[in-house]
Amino acid sequence: MPDPAVRNELERWPTVSVVLPIRNEAAHLEGAVRAVLDQEYPRPFDVCLAVGPSDDGTEAIARRIAASDHRVVVVPNESGRTPAGLNAAIRATRGDVVVRVDGHSHLSPGYIRRAVETLEHSQAVNVGGVQRAVGRTPFERAVAIAMMSWLGTGGARFHVGGRAGPVDTVYLGAFRRTAGDAVGWFDETLIRNQDYELNIRLRSNGGVVWFEPSMWTEYRPRSSFKTLSRQYFEYGWWKQQVLRQHPGSAKARQLAPPMALLALACALISPKRRAALVVGSAIYGFALTVSTIRCSAPPTVRARLPLVIGCMHISWAAGFLIGGARSAIDRLRA
Repeated sequence: MPDPAVRNELERWPTVSVVLPIRNEAAHLEGAVRAVLDQEYPRPFDVCLAVGPSDDGTEAIARRIAASDHRVVVVPNESGRTPAGLNAAIRATRGDVVVRVDGHSHLSPGYIRRAVETLEHSQAVNVGGVQRAVGRTPFERAVAIAMMSWLGTGGARFHVGGRAGPVDTVYLGAFRRTAGDAVGWFDETLIRNQDYELNIRLRSNGGVVWFEPSMWTEYRPRSSFKTLSRQYFEYGWWKQQVLRQHPGSAKARQLAPPMALLALACALISPKRRAALVVGSAIYGFALTVSTIRCSAPPTVRARLPLVIGCMHISWAAGFLIGGARSAIDRLRA
């Protein structure tokens, strides 16, 4: 039998479950799960992989991982949607703390232990750290720089870093199960932005969402303009859906890209507004130029940076505006 003092020390730490919603992650899944299983934590923890329909062998890899390590279980996610997979994995686990991980991300060493410690001393209901984008090709490296810059993503602390403390939202997150149970976990109607929406409900229920800069998660950016533009179009589309549900959650940084795109469209249509178009374009071009000059990356990366940031902004704004127009039309038809 274990020494009573040791047993008491272990029981001081809450139990932990790690959940991963995965679909078509064959290239990254083993590395993501290995980064979880290598975490040092005083008590044993379990890992649940919610596997959506995939055409790249992801399910076979997930089941092979589960067969080789008793801590890992696999559950189906028939819809393939991220929030449905998260909820399925959460239902299949029992940990006091639920740590969310994605199939293309790697937790930093000590991430789980630090998350639990931060939950305890901050009394928060959700804790997250820095989304550290790491690219390998010149294009991916340009995307990584854009994602971690104020100009690229608006300055959220989980992108650009900053002091520890309460925030609106965090990347991924380590949740108190009781807090998630109280608000119903993830909204399965939201394909994107479901984490932001859950954090709104957690805060509305009296909870604190906490950013801890000593925690970080390595993230692999998209590898082409096509996949990047699709990603940010979907971000914008689903952001307006969340703002429709929670109008009071709107931030200036979220509304700036769609308002700028609307202004651009108006200036193109009306000759009287061409001067405003020229001035606005010059200001935006100057900001992109300064961002590029200040970047210390190789020339092959810097050359792509203005195009990457522009792609992110325009795609996000287009998704927001088109999604909003589609929702308005649907309401009128109803």
